[in-house]
Amino acid sequence: MREAEDKLAALFALDEPPPRDAAFSAEVMEAVIRREFQRDVALLTGASVVGAVALWAAWPVLQPAIVAVSQGLAPVAAGLAVAACAILLLSGRPSEPVEVES
Repeated sequence: MREAEDKLAALFALDEPPPRDAAFSAEVMEAVIRREFQRDVALLTGASVVGAVALWAAWPVLQPAIVAVSQGLAPVAAGLAVAACAILLLSGRPSEPVEVES
């Protein structure tokens, strides 16, 4: 009986998956996360540069209008800007859409 069990164990051993290499898995996941981080930094850098150039180009037109309406809207605009920044920073990854839960 023992001989039959040994033959079956040898037969089933051929179908077993290879053991996992924890160091290799960690290196692969590190490379994936590093690639995602670099993509996020590139996305944020590009958006910042585009926004800065657009603001620089539009500033001569916007400056007189901002001065004219800033007396009454400055506190509201500051609050909205802080709220928008908080939502963007706390929502997670910048490449994913912001979902507001109610």
